[in-house]
Amino acid sequence: MDKQKNNIAIIFAGGVGSRLNGADTTPKQFLKVMDKPIIIHTLELFQKNENIDKIYLSIVETHFEYMKELVEYYHLTKVAGVTTGGKTGQDSIYKALKMAQKENSDDSIVLIHDGVRPNITQEVINKNIENAEKYGSAITCTPCYETVLISETGKTPTSVPYRRQTFSAQAPQTFRLGDVLTAHEEERKTNPDYTDIIDTCTLFKKQGKNPSMIRGNFGNIKITTIEDLYILRALIRYREDMEAFGFKIGVNR
Repeated sequence: MDKQKNNIAIIFAGGVGSRLNGADTTPKQFLKVMDKPIIIHTLELFQKNENIDKIYLSIVETHFEYMKELVEYYHLTKVAGVTTGGKTGQDSIYKALKMAQKENSDDSIVLIHDGVRPNITQEVINKNIENAEKYGSAITCTPCYETVLISETGKTPTSVPYRRQTFSAQAPQTFRLGDVLTAHEEERKTNPDYTDIIDTCTLFKKQGKNPSMIRGNFGNIKITTIEDLYILRALIRYREDMEAFGFKIGVNR
């Protein structure tokens, strides 16, 4: 069977979220917000995007079967595969990428997204695809509105970059399937544990590549703390109200 070019979402959620949960054993991606697991809020945004063809999931092993049940219950028809997570976030991404490689061509566009970033806009998803088609990559970013300090000790600043030059990298981070797999496989030769590789942008920069940036939406938060859950509830209500009244939610200019 010939592999086809597709627009693919890789959603990784292989961790347990100990910083949020504390003694709770429920991984944070399965905590419910407005009667629905966070991971489902995330998946539904990609499910409804007309430009996304397939979704692949890398999920914490303890909830692997439950995730498959949720996919069926919420009619997530674009989910083409589910695998268990790896030892690290990057290892989880790699496992999902290898699964996608079995049935998609290397020039397919891959949007790598956190399972606990459930408030990405449709416009930002589309901009990722457009930018990756044109430039081979797209790193979703927002400008920093507070001063960023660089410190080697955590006690005094080593340097203070100009605010206008600082951005916060978010997700999706988007690449061609063949390119991102090559980057992973090169890194795994000498750094199989992905030490100091916190995201795919870091991986590409370490290998001397220069990914392209796009502007994201400020509501695209990653759920890390209990406060984030309350913020997410407000953001979802805002999005639903805006959509109900026919307003388009886009990126911040």
